[in-house]
Amino acid sequence: MKKVLLTTSKFTLTFVLLCFAYLIWVAGSGTYYDYQPTEVIDLNARKTAPLKVIEDSTLSFLIWNMGYGGLGKESDFFYDDGGFFSSGDKMIRVKEEWVNKNIQGANDFIAKTPADFYLLQEVDVESKRSYFNNQLEGYEKQRPNYASFFAQNYVVDRVPIPIFEPWQVYGKVNSGLGTMSRFQPKKSTRFQLPGKFEWPTRIFQLDRCLAVHRFEVKNGKELVVFNLHNSAYDSGGFLKKQQMKYLQKKVTKEYKNGNYVIVGGDWNQCPPDFKFDTFMPGQADDYVQTNIKNDYLPEDWQWVYDPTIPTNRKTADPYVKGKSFVTLIDFFLISPNLKVKSVQGFDLGFDFSDHQPVRMEVALE
Repeated sequence: MKKVLLTTSKFTLTFVLLCFAYLIWVAGSGTYYDYQPTEVIDLNARKTAPLKVIEDSTLSFLIWNMGYGGLGKESDFFYDDGGFFSSGDKMIRVKEEWVNKNIQGANDFIAKTPADFYLLQEVDVESKRSYFNNQLEGYEKQRPNYASFFAQNYVVDRVPIPIFEPWQVYGKVNSGLGTMSRFQPKKSTRFQLPGKFEWPTRIFQLDRCLAVHRFEVKNGKELVVFNLHNSAYDSGGFLKKQQMKYLQKKVTKEYKNGNYVIVGGDWNQCPPDFKFDTFMPGQADDYVQTNIKNDYLPEDWQWVYDPTIPTNRKTADPYVKGKSFVTLIDFFLISPNLKVKSVQGFDLGFDFSDHQPVRMEVALE
């Protein structure tokens, strides 16, 4: 009997030591290979556009978080259900056929929906979660004469979650912000946003950034376009507060310099005064979404969105219309020297992403 107990004790101790060693290796290797971008990085054009100066008085913009091709309507997501240690039978990576369907649907939509500027978030170029499909290349093919830029914001050799399922971890990620424009910018820059999660969480999280593109306008001014993706999983909005303060300084400076300013993307918060449960009042369960403060900028700045179309769904379960909670967190901010001509959200039934696109037209004043 003593031999059996001794053998069991040795096995248990060995197992505990192996688990401990694995956790040390995960944290150590993750820290060593952690992507540490500088605050300012010049972006090189993947493709160039023939038009150098904006002569149009009306311009169109389309924003869309692509959900890396893995968050179509069939998908749930383990991390949205607290899956840091275990997936809990939720999807870590979806079927390859679903990823291909999502990417093809996004390509088709971009091909048939014209815009002068496309501001895209969560675009994978080499990630295990999307079967190493270079999605930006596909989007570029739909707009062959457009300039194209990529700003990395998620670069990890191996995301080791769920921690206790090492045989099916999230894996390698190379993802970021994709910007395509009918005009060639004078300069394109990646600006690192402030704020980080605590260690060791931060070594496997996104390094949030702004992709800022400057365009020459025929009247001598510049159009400054910001592609943005604020932090998620940010309890209390601590990180977003820092990021929003950083953005505030940049946009107000550009406007004071006489430039046109447009910010578009996934803010991971609602516009001022927009109720997060507008589309499904009283059905949010324990989910709460914050709002941008009313006094964030002077009143003559405009928040532009289509209040009739939700832009984001919760991904704890596959999408079911009328049951899955939806809200609006994708929209534009424009400076006072721009006039909104139209804005349209597209209800795609969340078929290809957990976000839906929004298109806006503005006039330069």
